[in-house]
Amino acid sequence: MDQLFVYPLALIPFVAITLVVAFTMHELAHASVAYRFGDPTAKNQGRLTLNPLKHLDVFGTILIFVAGFGWARPIPVNRYHFKHPRLAGICVSIAGPLSNLFLAFIGFFMYILLQKFGGEWVIHFEPGVDYFFLIFINLNLILFLFNLLPLPPLDGYRIIEDVVSPSIRAKMTQFEQYGIIIFLIFVITPLGQFIFGPLISMRDQIINWFNIIFKPLL
Repeated sequence: MDQLFVYPLALIPFVAITLVVAFTMHELAHASVAYRFGDPTAKNQGRLTLNPLKHLDVFGTILIFVAGFGWARPIPVNRYHFKHPRLAGICVSIAGPLSNLFLAFIGFFMYILLQKFGGEWVIHFEPGVDYFFLIFINLNLILFLFNLLPLPPLDGYRIIEDVVSPSIRAKMTQFEQYGIIIFLIFVITPLGQFIFGPLISMRDQIINWFNIIFKPLL
């Protein structure tokens, strides 16, 4: 049964907790920034909330368990409410991935503090504490990097849409319908190694930066 999942069954609860937090904060970040730029669409649809049930996508969540990556329900955005659509669009798009980077940073910081000052409490609950923070940090970093890929419907693709000219943006919309197909190709074929391999390397580099930042506490 474990072979059906990227993660062992014993770690599924830790993955589930991480997903609830990571996906909820990711979509809430999109909604909050859009609202601050003048777009109330997400708020009016009940998406400006910490309620995870408003944000989780069934297929995207399942993919996390079986493939190691996934997504939540996209936040609805009406660009006509933005005074500066391109700037606002970029800020809204980048807010989601940055929220995952921030969560990974906070998770790393909390783990260092627990290791240094947790004492017998941490020792008593090991290795559960280690497993949880390992998953929390790594999964949030993967979501940060994965969502920056320039493929529809990910945030990296939306950022590119706001950077290019309107004529190119119009042409790009023709390919959005093939986004899911592209993902499935990467998942079930060896082509995935050309995307996920570099993502793992970049994740490891970010963790090295975290180690440097928190070296005084180690």
